[in-house]
Amino acid sequence: MNWVSYGPDALLVQFAERIGEEAFARSRALVVELETHRPPGLVEFVPGFTSILLEFDPHAVPAARQIAPALIERLEAATRVDIEPAPLKEIRVTYDGPDLERVAQAHDLSPEELCRLHSEPIYKVYLLGFSPGFPYLGDLNPRLHTPRLSSPRPRVPAGSIGIGGEHTGIYTVEGPGGWNIIGHTNEKVFDPDRRNRGEDEAMFLLKQGDRVKFVPIR
Repeated sequence: MNWVSYGPDALLVQFAERIGEEAFARSRALVVELETHRPPGLVEFVPGFTSILLEFDPHAVPAARQIAPALIERLEAATRVDIEPAPLKEIRVTYDGPDLERVAQAHDLSPEELCRLHSEPIYKVYLLGFSPGFPYLGDLNPRLHTPRLSSPRPRVPAGSIGIGGEHTGIYTVEGPGGWNIIGHTNEKVFDPDRRNRGEDEAMFLLKQGDRVKFVPIR
């Protein structure tokens, strides 16, 4: 596990060399460790596919690099602990996206076969990014890997289900996007009103480490 200073108050920790099962397991272990045993002065952490950014309060931690060796040793130990699988969350999907037939034709599939292949796996939430709560879901069937659009759409509705390269995901808010839209869900993956019910994370239906199953409703 390697680290570099990310300015005076942050550390960028690389825990894997490539995306995959091992990277996902290590990332989830790190998140669980940081959530349950938060280091003094830690303001925020942002997990990525193979790295995690740790930001510290400069008033509590004068120099992040000084605490790095002991912290990295602790985090390395955390990745060797078995973690229970995250809860499985079902997302109901209507496969009616504007790119559905084009993507199916590109892979010599019928739209029905594409829907079956897309809804079969149990996906893992590798990270949230791009827009509030947007989940990057791994384990998309290789037969469905599809390049992003050459020119992004200026407006994609919230709830749209898309394929971008080797990942699938859910647009949480309306905005521009270049993924291939194959369907939509009425689930509110990002809902600021949930904040009134508890912690900030409650705004997001999904979080890093969760498992997701798409359920076709027609």
